[in-house]
Amino acid sequence: MAHLKIALVGKPNSGKSSLFNQLTGLKQKIGNFPGITVDKRTGFCQLDESTEAEIIDLPGIYSLYPRTLDEKIVVEILTDRRNPDYPDAIAVIADATNLKNCLLLLTQLVDLRLPVVLALNMMDLAAKSGLSLDINRLSDELGMPVVMINAREGKGIDQLKRVLARGVAVSPKEIFHPANLGESVVREVQQHFGLTAPYEAFQYVQQVDRLAFLSEGDRKFIKEVAKRNDFFPYKFQGVETIHRYAFIQRVLDAVIIKSARGDWKGASKNLDKILTHRVWGYTIFFIILFLIFQSVFALAQIPMDAIDRGFAGLSSYLAGHLPEGPFFELISSGIVPGIGGIIIFIPQIAILFAFIAILEETGYMSRVVFLMDKIMRKFGLSGRSVVPLISGMACAIPAIMATRTIDNWKERLITIFVTPLMSCSARLPVFAILVALIIPKVRLLGFISLQGVALMGLYLLGFAAALLSALLMKALVEVRERSFLIMEMPTYRMPKWSNVGFTIIEKTKAFVVEAGKVIIAVSIILWVLASYGPADVMNSARKTVREQTATEGLSEQEYENRVAAYKLEHSYAGTIGKWMEPAIRPLGFDWKIGIALITSFAAREVFVSTIATIYSLGSTDESSTIKDRLKDEVNPETGGPRFTPAVGFSLLVFYTFAMQCMSTLAVVKRETKGWKWPLVQLVYMTGLAYTSALIVYQVLA
Repeated sequence: MAHLKIALVGKPNSGKSSLFNQLTGLKQKIGNFPGITVDKRTGFCQLDESTEAEIIDLPGIYSLYPRTLDEKIVVEILTDRRNPDYPDAIAVIADATNLKNCLLLLTQLVDLRLPVVLALNMMDLAAKSGLSLDINRLSDELGMPVVMINAREGKGIDQLKRVLARGVAVSPKEIFHPANLGESVVREVQQHFGLTAPYEAFQYVQQVDRLAFLSEGDRKFIKEVAKRNDFFPYKFQGVETIHRYAFIQRVLDAVIIKSARGDWKGASKNLDKILTHRVWGYTIFFIILFLIFQSVFALAQIPMDAIDRGFAGLSSYLAGHLPEGPFFELISSGIVPGIGGIIIFIPQIAILFAFIAILEETGYMSRVVFLMDKIMRKFGLSGRSVVPLISGMACAIPAIMATRTIDNWKERLITIFVTPLMSCSARLPVFAILVALIIPKVRLLGFISLQGVALMGLYLLGFAAALLSALLMKALVEVRERSFLIMEMPTYRMPKWSNVGFTIIEKTKAFVVEAGKVIIAVSIILWVLASYGPADVMNSARKTVREQTATEGLSEQEYENRVAAYKLEHSYAGTIGKWMEPAIRPLGFDWKIGIALITSFAAREVFVSTIATIYSLGSTDESSTIKDRLKDEVNPETGGPRFTPAVGFSLLVFYTFAMQCMSTLAVVKRETKGWKWPLVQLVYMTGLAYTSALIVYQVLA
């Protein structure tokens, strides 16, 4: 059986992803290009009975002169025949309604002597616009096969497969001959590197410092040849572009039978008058975000609760039926809850990305980016940062994954860095119990809850911290690459539900497989720290507690709770808590709160259950009971209550700013392809939380 490597190439919003999904179905995977932090989507497709193809979905690109990191990757692959991703054939996907802008890249690929087939996508919209093309004439003018497709609906896919299976020949056309502009340079470089196409040598000279596969010796040789012949990089780029567009216009004049009507986008333009309005546009956008935010909570709550109960039941069942011993206890109390900590996020990830995919499929997301770009740039962000930041109020994990829509690396990094400062739903149990503890049940004007105002203030505080941190990152992160928002507004369309489904599966799978590995590992470590301590102390726990409580008349349940609290206090986690107490005492915290700070690193809401265990409650089902016990907790140094307003506000501020979720760190590590930025993020947010809590406590105490 023959095996081919096919690359899908085209400008953004041309329909590459839809075609990739149609060709590969679920036989696809996400990796990285070798040594590069850019996602690589590959999949497999059976072209015919005797031909299988590996399909590579290359990032969107407008021409061979790249502006962003992902565009540079495409150029390097297509100009380096030794690259492992160098294709046997290329399918250029072009928007039939905007053909002129799509053909610039195609003419460059022709001059690279690459085998190309042109796939004219969105033919349904072209027909709607009244556009009529002579496809056979277009094929003759370009010297390549031309196939009409509708990637969203799957039309024309079989014909495209047949063309690719037969093999695609190199076009005999030569559209731009660079030797006319720098004949000596091009000829010498072409001969030195043994290149088949003059235009390939021309690109070597033009982009000598951008092509990473060129060695230092190669670059030195090219620069010496260019200097000797007075040839400067990009000297003739403008001449080349003008020449190519002149050719493209001649082709279009020859193949267009009937031009598109000028008013065919009338409905979209009328909608844009409202949706991109400087007042109504923002209003409608925030209403949509509010509905998404509410839906993520409302729709995810039931499946998340079911998953939570399911894994809790499984853990309890295993604890009761597995043999005794550390290994089996690790399974029931460490690994199973760790896996549950991964799976429980799936409903939020799936629902969030479903909404994002729908907004993208309809064409509205492009309007959001355009609308918010000017505002967000003042903080070092871009319009594409808006949705990840807002969705971070539901969960930072899918929000950080949503930053993949941001092309500029600096803007994406800043967005990833500040998104965890948005208060997520996992902080809500912490906020709820502490607010109820220190804020009185008072209603302003008879209907505005003071506790509700405080809760909203915490969310606004996190949002303000995110924007200010973005400003700081903007000043500190040095990136030469400048960002310009260049995008085309697609026509509004009904979403293609299969594409929405592919997006949900892809994002969910990426989280479970990649982030899950780290989450399980850290869960096991945390379980070990909280379950074990010095053997003599842990073994004598029951005897010691029995002696200490001999005169208190405790019930059996109260006794077991005291034993659990004693073991936790003397576990390695408890030892660490007491060891760190001098550092957290200026914040108003004692060693017990210190343990909660450590264990809640697994998930923020663990703070509540940890506090319940420490104060011998054993269960977190009755939040009022926890609140009452917290109110009764005495500070041995002052004789007064431990949880004063100063301590409560200090804790609230700390949890507003602190990076307390290991799964968020795991996702940041995956998205930045290393540990550098998650560690910087952890140190920064911990420092911000500590300093802010210190100020709050010292002022209020």
